[in-house]
Amino acid sequence: MIRLFTLREYRFFCYTHTRMSSFLPKSIQNLIDEFSRLPGIGPKTAERLAIHLLHSPHSKIVGLGESVLNMKEGVEFCAKCWHLADDSLCHVCRDEARNRGVICVVEHVLDVVAIEKSRAFSGVYHVLHGVLSPMDGIGPEDLKLYELEKRVKEGDVREVVLAVNPSVEGETTALYITKMLRPYEGVRVTRIARGLPVGGELGYADESTISRAIVGRMGVE
Repeated sequence: MIRLFTLREYRFFCYTHTRMSSFLPKSIQNLIDEFSRLPGIGPKTAERLAIHLLHSPHSKIVGLGESVLNMKEGVEFCAKCWHLADDSLCHVCRDEARNRGVICVVEHVLDVVAIEKSRAFSGVYHVLHGVLSPMDGIGPEDLKLYELEKRVKEGDVREVVLAVNPSVEGETTALYITKMLRPYEGVRVTRIARGLPVGGELGYADESTISRAIVGRMGVE
């Protein structure tokens, strides 16, 4: 159950935060504020990071700053799959050993990293950079959906593997892609299997996960 702050508690929090901020030099407080804007970083963690950098050698701070700038200036999106790249094409699209007839569609660049770590996929990727979400104003034109259709239309694609998350938005996106690619004969649209995780216990799984695990069952070799 979510507990809401009372007006008195909220005012006390704001007063305390303001008083604590006044005890620090403005340069450090500015750094704390910037860290706090990062996802997953709260005020306390931001303070610890700032103080850690304060006590770090100058060379390490310079190295950190240069790495951040180089990341922003030296990284671009792959012209073919929209994954992160150091050049016009990412390392996957440059790899001649990849099966270019199979495209795995994912939501975000970190999904590519996760699948690559499994070493179970030898095809190429297509990063959508999000999912369809009408409630948030995200439509097909806001994603890399038309670029995906262009690849299917121009290339020798035999299969498109949908590896989007099993959320409402993910299911909507998967349905849209399925309908979009239906006119292209010879192109098979598939979904990655879903079910119980390795090491998981059946008693702790929800009904939807169990249902999908049973429907997607396979033979034992």
